[in-house]
Amino acid sequence: MIRPANPGLVRQPDFASKYRMQLPQLNNELFLTDGGIETTLLFHDGVDLPLFAAFHLLKDAVGRDLLHRYFATYAGLARSFSTGFVLESATWRASADWGRQLGYTAAELSRANEAAIELLVEIREQYETSSSPMVISGCIGPRGDGYDPGELMSVSEAQDYHSVQIETFARTSADIVTAMTLTNAPEAIGVADAAKDAGIPSVISFTVETDGTLPSGQRLRDAIEQVDAITDNGPAYYMINCAHPTHFRSVLDADLWTKRLRGVRANASACSHAELDESTDLDDGNPYELGQQYAELRRSFPWINVLGGCCGTDHRHIEQIYLACTKQTRLSTSGKGRFGAEYENVGT
Repeated sequence: MIRPANPGLVRQPDFASKYRMQLPQLNNELFLTDGGIETTLLFHDGVDLPLFAAFHLLKDAVGRDLLHRYFATYAGLARSFSTGFVLESATWRASADWGRQLGYTAAELSRANEAAIELLVEIREQYETSSSPMVISGCIGPRGDGYDPGELMSVSEAQDYHSVQIETFARTSADIVTAMTLTNAPEAIGVADAAKDAGIPSVISFTVETDGTLPSGQRLRDAIEQVDAITDNGPAYYMINCAHPTHFRSVLDADLWTKRLRGVRANASACSHAELDESTDLDDGNPYELGQQYAELRRSFPWINVLGGCCGTDHRHIEQIYLACTKQTRLSTSGKGRFGAEYENVGT
């Protein structure tokens, strides 16, 4: 049996981490987060992202300004809706193996992770309000390919590898660390253990194939239960990302394990990982339809309250997700709203 998580068991930090000791998204209020940062930068902004490394933009003022505008768009949207927001750092590729391929020394990589959090602190100071709390998350990516588990690390290997980046985040104002697009349970356990040792809450976000299983072949349910059993419910909560709702909706049921799922960052496209890997064009799907699919998930699993996007999504999708999940209705496309639409609240 899975026991309720107790993410409050972390030591008090010595610096200005605002929400580390009490994560507001655990209170079941709706929190938004951003869309697919890498696909937005690549396809909408025309930026060259070697190895999909958005953090590489922090190396100069032009790139930093581009990231600032990216996050400001979403933070402004959340503020306009008076809803919470999770600011996810642009550091999915900012770990040792990927950094080495990009020519970063260990010291330079550490500084890049710190700079990514500093950028989000600026955004929070500019956009946070009492009705729109903004949590800062240090984003961690898989050591290998997010679509292919490859040769699996042991738990201890995963802990050793990810502890460097996690300890860096723990020294900053980050409130949590979120491991995105994980393909297997041992790596997730290593992340959770490293975060516990560093004294910062962790979030584990698995990706799944079109049949709802992890790329490792393990069932999502089994992976979550395995991580919780070995880490004593170490993660604050779990998420699913980089998969379309039609890929995982059928594997979610009424059993207790689903209560550990609090977040979804779905792809805009219903294509498989293999199909997306081979595509040279952006498939941004249908923002309205994606919003309706999120709303259906929320009707069945109302505790899933951290909502964002992954590959192919942008601010249009996040807007539609919010409108659908708060039962608001789009009235027109006259350009009078924030992103070219008016809407009215019709109750929750």
